[in-house]
Amino acid sequence: MKKILSVLFVLISAQMNAQQGKAPVTFTAEQDHQNMMDQLGVKKLRPGPSGDEKAPNHANYDESLANPFPNLPDVMTLKNGTKVTTPDMWWKQRRPEIVEDMEREVYGRLPKSIPKVTWTVLVTDKEFVGRTPVIAKQLKGHVDNSGAPSINVDINMTVVVPANAKGPVPVLMMFGRAALPAPAQPNAEGFDKINAALKEMLIKSDPAVKEVFDQYPAYEIVVRPTPTFPGFGAPAAAGDPPTPQQLLADGWGYVLIDPASIQADNGAGLTKGIIGLVNKGQPRKPDDWGALRAWAWGAARGLDYLETDPSIDAKNVGIEGVSRYGKAALVTMAFEQRFKMVLIGSSGEGGAKLNRRNWGEAVESLTGGEYYWMAGNFIKYGASEASFGSKNANDIPVDSHELIAMCAPRLTFVSYGVPEKGDAKWLDHQGSYMAAIAAGPVFKLLGAKDLGVSNDYKTEKMPAVNVGMLDGELAWRQHDGGHTDAPNVKYFIQWADKFIKPSSK
Repeated sequence: MKKILSVLFVLISAQMNAQQGKAPVTFTAEQDHQNMMDQLGVKKLRPGPSGDEKAPNHANYDESLANPFPNLPDVMTLKNGTKVTTPDMWWKQRRPEIVEDMEREVYGRLPKSIPKVTWTVLVTDKEFVGRTPVIAKQLKGHVDNSGAPSINVDINMTVVVPANAKGPVPVLMMFGRAALPAPAQPNAEGFDKINAALKEMLIKSDPAVKEVFDQYPAYEIVVRPTPTFPGFGAPAAAGDPPTPQQLLADGWGYVLIDPASIQADNGAGLTKGIIGLVNKGQPRKPDDWGALRAWAWGAARGLDYLETDPSIDAKNVGIEGVSRYGKAALVTMAFEQRFKMVLIGSSGEGGAKLNRRNWGEAVESLTGGEYYWMAGNFIKYGASEASFGSKNANDIPVDSHELIAMCAPRLTFVSYGVPEKGDAKWLDHQGSYMAAIAAGPVFKLLGAKDLGVSNDYKTEKMPAVNVGMLDGELAWRQHDGGHTDAPNVKYFIQWADKFIKPSSK
């Protein structure tokens, strides 16, 4: 009873704050989740499966039980039953149907009015990444918060391009911490000036310090580090160079964009970040966007800036992410058609994995603890008791093969590792491959190549590990590493290069 009264108090306070323009609501994740369940009329959710195979409610890894809902929504059939036979029908009829369902039921809608982002270059630095001299920029994208001054959103982004490029370069935008790769240091003369000024300042503030400096005249307050340039004379690390080095060596640039600076990766943050800013600190409605869509929106705003940078070939910008950010990369590519290519790393449920598959991570995993990635409406599909009865994965009007199809005919590379190295069975590699297979007809309809096998997702099996399917605009490769896409980066670059116009390389 106390919990119910507490939730009611928070809800009433939220409504009053919205009406009176007061401070944002401060919810815990539990309170926010309960608020959404109350809006939806959901009384009880099925618990998500455990990743511990010894637990009573462990996830299923028996292929004979993996397809309780074997029939996917037909990506090539309109809701009225008419078959899609032309590109025009796809763009004007079928794709809009899919987008509507994806927005309303799965990932959430973008608000009609989102404040403007103003980009500022904070630092421009000449650095080295591996053996490549680069120009690195640190940027801040400030979101206009005049409508809710207590909520501040500043998007952190880093842009790195080869210094000796003869023209605009293609870039891969990657979700992750945005930091300069190797900030340049002052020369020896510069350090001498800094130390002299610091000594003078310290002596003025405390004359007794002069005795210390007199006793140790060679002491430097700021010590100049020994210059090190990765790749110069150092023994080569095992395996391939880091992803930034591989991109730069091939004539690409790269961008790092920090998802946490766009929207927090937790339910308590939904009344803050860009979602909270647009809602003026009030809770979401059922079809409002979740964190995945918010991160995708932030990436699109980063692309806005790249379109103004003459060093960037803005027609050839890719998006990349691993795990939850692999989900975000796929969502970004699907909804923002200006991105030319995507590398989707180990994305699992909410990404490339089929929702209807009973294998590892499940819909219930995302209707419970990680509900905030999705639209509030997605919670309905984990309901065991609700005002509408109950729903499950088979009730979702769309599935992940249609999310992949939304990327067509642009370059779409689905990447996974192997469970033996840490890319857990939980991610459902086979279910993700099935989704790619089922998306293939749309790529072919639009004049692109798919994976090059039949589109029978019920019978096609994954190729062997390290066997790439890289001949078409839709690509698949399962490497023999862990929960990363790094072992596939060189294959991604080679594959993407085939489709990038020579003028941009």
